[in-house]
Amino acid sequence: MSEPQTSANPNAPAIQSGIPEEELERLTDDIVAALKSVYDPEIPVDIYELGLIYKVDIADDRQVAVEMTLTTPNCPSAAELPGMVEGAVAGVGGVSGVTVNLTFDPPWDQGRMSEEARLSLNLW
Repeated sequence: MSEPQTSANPNAPAIQSGIPEEELERLTDDIVAALKSVYDPEIPVDIYELGLIYKVDIADDRQVAVEMTLTTPNCPSAAELPGMVEGAVAGVGGVSGVTVNLTFDPPWDQGRMSEEARLSLNLW
């Protein structure tokens, strides 16, 4: 699975942050944990392991922007999943606000899933 980009991602371009490194790492870990608590109601795997999270940006003011997709543009959960993501991330201590943006570019495919998700869904 390709990891979503975060401002704490060591492979991301060097960006100066006003947030101390330890706090940024904690925020990143807690946000990932929050994202892993959100499940697509039709699939028994969390949205993070499904590869639906494309990018997470944490601004200096601790505003979090999440870029995500859905398994299909016609996903029956399209109306509720972004709100579930927003609520989960907003519950992380230190986050001052959350914006969730849906994108379908690039379109999601099973190649974005983690090995854990593939195993859970028996997709080998």
